[in-house]
Amino acid sequence: MSILPLAADLPDPDLAQFGQDPWWVIALKAVFIFLILVLLTLFNIWFERRVVARMQHRVGPNVHGPFGLLQSLADGVKLALKEDIIPKAADKVVFLLAPVIATVPAFVTWSVIPLGPEVNFFGHRTPLQLTDMPVAVLFMLAIASIGIYGIVLGGWSSGSTYSLLGGLRSSAQMISYEVAMGLALVAVFLYAGSMSTSEIVAAQDRLWFGLILLPSFVIYVISMVGETNRAPFDLPEAEGELVGGFHTEYSSLKFALFFLAEYINLATVSAIATTLFLGGWAAPWGIENVWDGANSGYWPLLWFFSKIFIFIFLFVWLRGSLPRMRYDQFMALGWKVLIPVSLAWIVAVATIRVISLEGNINRTYLVAAIAVLLVLTAALMFVGERKGDDEAVEVRDEPHDAYAGGFPVPPMPAGGAVRGAAAPMTFATGRTTVTASAEESHE
Repeated sequence: MSILPLAADLPDPDLAQFGQDPWWVIALKAVFIFLILVLLTLFNIWFERRVVARMQHRVGPNVHGPFGLLQSLADGVKLALKEDIIPKAADKVVFLLAPVIATVPAFVTWSVIPLGPEVNFFGHRTPLQLTDMPVAVLFMLAIASIGIYGIVLGGWSSGSTYSLLGGLRSSAQMISYEVAMGLALVAVFLYAGSMSTSEIVAAQDRLWFGLILLPSFVIYVISMVGETNRAPFDLPEAEGELVGGFHTEYSSLKFALFFLAEYINLATVSAIATTLFLGGWAAPWGIENVWDGANSGYWPLLWFFSKIFIFIFLFVWLRGSLPRMRYDQFMALGWKVLIPVSLAWIVAVATIRVISLEGNINRTYLVAAIAVLLVLTAALMFVGERKGDDEAVEVRDEPHDAYAGGFPVPPMPAGGAVRGAAAPMTFATGRTTVTASAEESHE
């Protein structure tokens, strides 16, 4: 009994084309997706180093290969040849499984992402997508959430306090921003009328959802940066507090798997944003009017990966520009700002859709009223924060006793901070410590 033709029984005829491929076509698609992701990871590491180096007026990798293109490959070989260390206090089974649990979901998510239309694949007509289902977006969110277990278990099984704290921080961060990310996608479901990725791409044939649902797009972009633990939201890896985060005790290939999972997740969230908000593999607006074959054959791969690289550049740009946030500020942004705004926007989009279908109320006035409500909601959120900041400033302006509470904090000099060479210090025994500048003037 074959299990592949199950997709033909789906109620939507557009999904009947999936699940009909021979086994060798499915195997080749899976292999090509794996190779694309590995090569994309190698390129993204090189690209990030080059772009950040240019932003900071440095050279960047330029020795291994032309323009340093083989630097990522050299890093991979270096990690593979490093000594593999397992701490004595670690739970060895979980310690070894955690990197695998974090990496595998990053690959599996790409199974439902459409890379292009139906093409001639070695003599067989098939869509450039491994598979699809009526709840493909929910499948992506569910698989992505499994990766959190790998990070939590990796931090817990290491037997290190720093790794445990990094794992807890990372899990709290990813769960918090997955809520906002999921809410941002509800508006897309309402407009597309489907959770199938291929049908969502088809629903954007006239206008991309990134323009129609701009608040959802902005919320998703912020959430995907927090979801991937990237700067300025790389708090689980805060060097000054946690050394290296959940992977502090990892080395060699196990650390390389965590590293691989991070960069594949960058491409994954970028591919999801491209699929749901930027028309997927469809050519940018206007190109199809000039070139009839822009959305046929293998050309859509060019448009799809070009859009992904735009998001990758955004990740690199943020890392090279913004400082790391405080943990309380970051969590407050997710729970107090993004989630309430997402809920308000979902209600607004649902109301607009219902009224548009029934046509009883002028849509222009409705959109204006909803925009005013959203602005008032955002303003009320920041009013309380501003009040707290003013109170903090007033407290700072008051005279402060450095010795209050008995904590031995030396007070600042009466005339302010000392500039230049420090003054000689005299101890109770009468011995004087002479500074270097004083020695030079004595000579």
